[in-house]
Amino acid sequence: MYKLLLCTRYLQTRYLAFICIISVMLGVATLIVVNAVMSGFSTKLKDRLHGVLSDVIIDTDRTDGFYVPDDNPDPDKRRALTPDEIIAKIKAGPVGDKIEAITPTIETFAILQFRYNGTVVAKPVRLIGVDPEGRTSVGGFKEYLERQKDEPKSPNFDLTPEAIQRHEWNVKQFHRENGNVVQPRRDLPLIPQPGAIPEPKMDIDVGVPKPKLNGVIPGYSLAHFRYKDKNGLMVEEAALKPGDDVILTTAGGQELKPVWGTFIVTDYLKTEMSEYDQSFVYVSLDQLQRIRGMADRATAFQIKLKNYERDKEFVSKELRKVFPHGDVRIATWEEHQGPLLSAIEVERRILNVLLFMIIGVAGFSILAIFTMIVSEKYRDIGILKSLGASSTGVMAIFLGYGLLLGTVGCALGTALGLFITRYINEIEAFLTRMTGAALFPKDVYYFKEIPTNIDPLSVVAVNAGAILISTVFSLLPAWRAAMLHPVRALRSE
Repeated sequence: MYKLLLCTRYLQTRYLAFICIISVMLGVATLIVVNAVMSGFSTKLKDRLHGVLSDVIIDTDRTDGFYVPDDNPDPDKRRALTPDEIIAKIKAGPVGDKIEAITPTIETFAILQFRYNGTVVAKPVRLIGVDPEGRTSVGGFKEYLERQKDEPKSPNFDLTPEAIQRHEWNVKQFHRENGNVVQPRRDLPLIPQPGAIPEPKMDIDVGVPKPKLNGVIPGYSLAHFRYKDKNGLMVEEAALKPGDDVILTTAGGQELKPVWGTFIVTDYLKTEMSEYDQSFVYVSLDQLQRIRGMADRATAFQIKLKNYERDKEFVSKELRKVFPHGDVRIATWEEHQGPLLSAIEVERRILNVLLFMIIGVAGFSILAIFTMIVSEKYRDIGILKSLGASSTGVMAIFLGYGLLLGTVGCALGTALGLFITRYINEIEAFLTRMTGAALFPKDVYYFKEIPTNIDPLSVVAVNAGAILISTVFSLLPAWRAAMLHPVRALRSE
C-alpha cells in the first residue's frame, strides 16, 4: 500500500514529472494523428484503386482481343473469341459460381482534342470503352459520375436536353465565326414550277434524321483547369462543358493506323484521384469497337467476386488455366497496384519508427529525472529500508512511478490525438487562415478534406509501446535505489 501512496505523492509534488508526462503525451498524440491520417489516405486510395479496377482483371495486348487457345499453334491464325463466348467459357468453369458480375472493356491510348478560348488543346489520355450497365455491376463507375451518380436508373452516354442545346449553339457559333452560314438563293422563284417536287415539310418526324450524337465521359480534372488568380486564390474553370464536342484519335486495325471519332461531353468522372481524373476518358464500348475496327471484340474483362478475400487466389489460378498464354494477364486489383500499395505501407512503417523516437526522448527524460530523484532521496530510501522495506519493494516504487507517468501521459495523449483527428480539417482551415499557406492544398490531392481513419488496434499498440518505454527507462534508477545499503545511505547524509 505504501508503494502506491509514495508514487501518487511523487506524482503530485515533483514538478519535473510533468515534463515526462508532457513528453509521453505529445509522442502518443503525434503517433495517433499520423497513423489516422496515413490510414485514411491508404484506405481512400485503396477504395479508389479497387473501384476503378474491380476485383479481378483479365487483359491482353492483342488488337484483335482474346482467342481460342488450342485452335492453331500459330497465335496469328487463331480464331478470336467474342466477349459473350469468353463470358460463357468462364462461367462454365469451376469459378462460375464464385463470380457475381463480369463485363468486357477496351482500354487503349488516345489523344483528346478540343477547343478552349479559340485554341486547340491536345492531351494524351487513357481511352476506355465500357458498357455502362455492365461496368456499374462490377462497381466503381456510377458512384464516381458527377451527374448520374444519384439517378435511380443505370448510367448511360445519352445527352441531356441541355447538352444537346449547347451542342447546337456551338455548331451555329462555329459557322457564324467562320462565315459558313448558308444564305438562301434569291434568283430561284418562290412559287414551284408545274411538275416540280414540292419541298418536304421539316416537321419533327419528317425529313432526314439527325445522326446520333455519341457521348463521352472525361475525367473531371481533364475537363477543368485550375489556376491561381491575381489574388493568389485557386480558381477552377470548366474547359469542357456538357454539350461541348471533342475529337478522340487512337490506333485501330491490324496495322494500328490512326482512327478518330467525334464525341459530345455528357458527364464527368470524379474519383478525387488526380491520376485518374486527369487521364481517364470513357466512351461507349460498341462505338469504340466500330472506330478501332474491333467488331464484337474486347481487350479486357472486369470481374467482381461474391467473396473477394476468400476466392481471389482460387479464381486467379483457375482463370490462368483457361488463358495459359503469355499475352493474357490475370491479376487481382492488389497485384495490379502492388508497387504503389507496398510503397505506402513501407512509408507508413518507416514514419511510425521515426515518430516513435519522440516517445524514446520521453523515456530518456524519465531516466534522467528518476536518476536525480534517487540521488536526492538517498536518506529517504535508507530510512525506508531500515524500517523493513525490501529491495523489491523499493524497486517497485520507482517502477510503479514510471508506469504511472506513462499511463497518465498515454491517457492525455490519446485524448489529445483523438481530438485533433476528429477536428483536423477545422484545425487545418484555421491554420491556413492564420498563416496564409495551405497545409492541405486541394489542387494536389483533389480531396474535399483530409481523410482520417482511426484504427483501435493501432491506438492500443501506441499506448502499450509508450507505457512499456516509460517502465523500461525507469528500470535502471529503480535498480540503483533497490541496491542501496541503508547504513551507507544514512551515513552519506
